[in-house]
Amino acid sequence: MTDSKYFTTTKKGEIFELKAELNSDKKEKKKEAVKKVIASMTVGKDVSALFPDVVNCMQTDNLELKKLVYLYLMNYAKSQPDMAIMAVNTFVKDCEDPNPLIRALAVRTMGCIRVDKITEYLCEPLRKCLKDEDPYVRKTAAVCVAKLHDINAQLVEDQGFLDTLKDLISDSNPMVVANAVAALSEIAESHPSSNLLDLNPQSINKLLTALNECTEWGQIFILDCLANYTPKDDREAQSICERVTPRLSHANSAVVLSAVKVLMKFMEMLSKDLDYYGTLLKKLAPPLVTLLSAEPELQYVALRNINLIVQKRPEILKHEMKVFFVKYNDPIYVKLEKLDIMIRLASQANIAQVLAELKEYATEVDVDFVRKAVRAIGRCAIKVEQSAERCVSTLLDLIQTKVNYVVQEAIVVIKDIFRKYPNKYESVIATLCENLDSLDEPEARAAMIWIVGEYAERIDNADELLESFLEGFHDESTQVQLQLLTAIVKLFLKKPTETQELVQQVLSLATQDSDNPDLRDRGYIYWRLLSTDPVAAKEVVLAEKPLISEETDLIEPTLLDELICYIGTLASVYHKPPSAFVEGGRGVVHKSLPPRTASSESTESPETAPAGAPSSEQPDVIPTQGDLLGDLLNLDLGPPVSGPPLATSSVQMGAVDLLGGGLDSLMGDEPEGIGGPNFVAPPAAAVPANLGASMGSGLSDLFDLTSGVGTLSGSYVAPKAVWLPAMKAKGLEISGTFTRQVGSISMDLQLTNKALQVMTDFAIQFNRNSFGLAPAAPLQVHAPLSPNQTVEISLPLNTVGSVMKMEPLNNLQVAVKNNIDVFYFSTLYPLHILFVEDGKMDRQMFLATWKDIPNENEAQFQIRDCPLNAEAVSSRLQSSNIFTVAKRNVEGQDMLYQSLKLTNGIWVLAELRIQPGNPSFTLSLKCRAPEVSQHVYQAYETILKN
Repeated sequence: MTDSKYFTTTKKGEIFELKAELNSDKKEKKKEAVKKVIASMTVGKDVSALFPDVVNCMQTDNLELKKLVYLYLMNYAKSQPDMAIMAVNTFVKDCEDPNPLIRALAVRTMGCIRVDKITEYLCEPLRKCLKDEDPYVRKTAAVCVAKLHDINAQLVEDQGFLDTLKDLISDSNPMVVANAVAALSEIAESHPSSNLLDLNPQSINKLLTALNECTEWGQIFILDCLANYTPKDDREAQSICERVTPRLSHANSAVVLSAVKVLMKFMEMLSKDLDYYGTLLKKLAPPLVTLLSAEPELQYVALRNINLIVQKRPEILKHEMKVFFVKYNDPIYVKLEKLDIMIRLASQANIAQVLAELKEYATEVDVDFVRKAVRAIGRCAIKVEQSAERCVSTLLDLIQTKVNYVVQEAIVVIKDIFRKYPNKYESVIATLCENLDSLDEPEARAAMIWIVGEYAERIDNADELLESFLEGFHDESTQVQLQLLTAIVKLFLKKPTETQELVQQVLSLATQDSDNPDLRDRGYIYWRLLSTDPVAAKEVVLAEKPLISEETDLIEPTLLDELICYIGTLASVYHKPPSAFVEGGRGVVHKSLPPRTASSESTESPETAPAGAPSSEQPDVIPTQGDLLGDLLNLDLGPPVSGPPLATSSVQMGAVDLLGGGLDSLMGDEPEGIGGPNFVAPPAAAVPANLGASMGSGLSDLFDLTSGVGTLSGSYVAPKAVWLPAMKAKGLEISGTFTRQVGSISMDLQLTNKALQVMTDFAIQFNRNSFGLAPAAPLQVHAPLSPNQTVEISLPLNTVGSVMKMEPLNNLQVAVKNNIDVFYFSTLYPLHILFVEDGKMDRQMFLATWKDIPNENEAQFQIRDCPLNAEAVSSRLQSSNIFTVAKRNVEGQDMLYQSLKLTNGIWVLAELRIQPGNPSFTLSLKCRAPEVSQHVYQAYETILKN
């Protein structure tokens, strides 16, 4: 009879009867009783009252009965800790039983009883089992150490179990090795700082030997451990890859993905010139293709991982396009994922096949899938330029089907195609306009409005079309309202006479009748631009737009490298690092790919890699950019490094309190509290902490600065300008400029007394500012300043003051005090006074950093009317600490690759294109804090044109 009878009892005094049966002398009756107890426990009845009686049954040689009692014990030990201690003696005895199955059972159960009181009694038996002669007992004991560590980490460390675990990595039995690795990995994950898995070539060799003989899950533990190892050179990496490759043909998909992870990671260290590199690429494709013949859920996991692999190394699967074609019975989640990978693999060679397939998908019945297919056609056009014409005609065919959602998606992607290929396919606009009435989705309406506004001069009735949208302005979504506002302003700038009423109507709708702050602000900006300077408005609104990039949805390179290290885990399915979805401290160790070895890096230099070109390898050069490069937006400021304590003072200055810390602290012991209000500036985004000297010193050992010492000539100095007119300062006029000479910054001031009384007791103070500029000494005016007298003073500055992000970034608010009053003014300092002398990067670092900074951080500018040649440009910029790292000539253009470093440690990389004979240069800047780019460009303009 089966065990189901134990679950079908209806007796009343059940516990009492079970108690009697448990204490019976007959072995069979005891066993039956324990089975009934376990059955009751399984269905949720409380049988904890029988604890002592069940524990008495432990003293038996019957393995089946022992297993049942241990099962009961694991369940109730937590609620009955005092009773559970009764069982300790039996555990200790069982750990010395001649039967290895019983010894292992005892150790396994001990690990599952999470009761603090008991753990210390279990150390001795566990120690014996870790050294047991039977491998089955040793492998069970290894896992028990990890469980015990979770309950009481300190105890495990004190008892030396971790060292015993490390010894087990050299065990002769592969399963013991695998469990030891699994236990150590588990412990290391919860204690990232401990260097438990101290892997070296010898231990790696042992793991690789064990790899061939383990069970499949043992292989996964070992492969995951190998993935955390960084080989010392490319030869060792190749040898490990050779020994891991056979795992690719394993039947278990988890083993295959773990092997792929190890190979993807170690390929980083192999030179692309090696024959073995090409062989490895070929070997990686078949196992990935095989994964796609599994059931849909496994296919989905495989596809999410393949998506990452294709972004990192598209060459692996470039010939395997057909396996990603959608089958009619694929679930929707598999279809969408396959579509994504098809676009990533699309190239000139296979685009015809892909387009034919996508056109087929666009006629399917599943709406979500059809939408994605139409989008995919647009993405192909943007990715493969030669196919753009075909894609556009395919989209027009789809528009002719008049299926509403197909038409709307097609219009959205045609807008992107216009952005990528301006002045090429505008002939299709007429067809698009015919479908205006059928658009009901915000994104499609916004795209259509953008097209009408952008090409208003080619559409005769553009004003009527936009007016038709304007009728229901308040019912539209924000996205459509914003597009409509911009489109009508564009139309007005192109056809001012006919559309004056229309533009006034939309501006009043956006500013007076709307409660959306984004819309209102944009409306006011346009209103003021149009009313004050129509020429500037034209330059702003009708400016040339940058072309959109091919792949807008690529994962950011550093994140991609981290995710490659997590292939085969949840992180690779979510496409998020573990820290984004694992709560608590576990699983938040940031992993990254190993740096490329010298042999493979020597082929790359600024001469060979086009600046800004996307690169397949993204070396992780700069550790955690967050802590180093003081992002201008989100670091908070500590107190100033030097300077007198800030006192409070009494002069009020309207509602806006401009300068922090009263000025009287600078004046010595003056009886009356003269000075600015105790001024804490208006709230603004917080800026980097201690960006001054400490930041620089942290960076100096990261970058090769030995070659970067600048020339001793000073940088460009602007002529003095009036900062504070006499009429605003009771007769005191202040003019000034900023200079940088041999690493020192100073503010050169000219004070003129245009009042009728003598001026004395001068002092100066700066408000907190973006780069921590502060006076390095008091303002020294040695003699009283008589009427009509002028004095020139050089005030030394440092960058260790308090920091707060200003708008604009280079704004400096100053308070000057004399015997008459306190006066306030603000001025803009040129950013080049903050370019330090050790701003020259070495070439390899330049190339790697350029690749490492995301492409969206790149900004392009035009420098016009500059007649200098490349040599003159290079030497002029060098005198202001902008250093040329490399120079090359491409198709007759001189390309200068330059680097500079700001006082707060932020690096800015530049590519300057100079066409001989053409006075306009193109400047591309890349920086981790993109808000400085505009100001660096202004510095270039200033230095080159003066």
